[in-house]
Amino acid sequence: MSSSDHHHTPEEERRIREAALDETIAESFPASDPPSSLPNPDEHDAEGSGAEDANVADVRDNREASRFEIESAGAVAFLNYVRKPDSMVFVHTEVPKALRGRGLAHALAGAGLETARREGLRIVAQCPFVRKYLQERSG
Repeated sequence: MSSSDHHHTPEEERRIREAALDETIAESFPASDPPSSLPNPDEHDAEGSGAEDANVADVRDNREASRFEIESAGAVAFLNYVRKPDSMVFVHTEVPKALRGRGLAHALAGAGLETARREGLRIVAQCPFVRKYLQERSG
């Protein structure tokens, strides 16, 4: 190895390995196909919590921040995504405690999936909540 070769710090090496693993374990499927397995999702909209209260029309696609979001009572619920040329990777859904039980996570997932389908993008559901949402809709 020459002295001009770049050596990664242990932290950089860990991040590189984790990124490769994330890409490997991400469940990818066409927008019309349900996921084959489902990890336990975060409790954003518990069953029977009024998941019908919010709707897709309340959601804003904030492309600058790469997330779908709903603002309410000074707080923001969001679904982070990574938009690629042929796919949309749903990474993480977060609903502040004060906004939970109002169906915001369901509305965010619905808006994200609707957008991906409308744009003809493949869905990669890394987010456990989005996986659960897809399973609910396919069942």
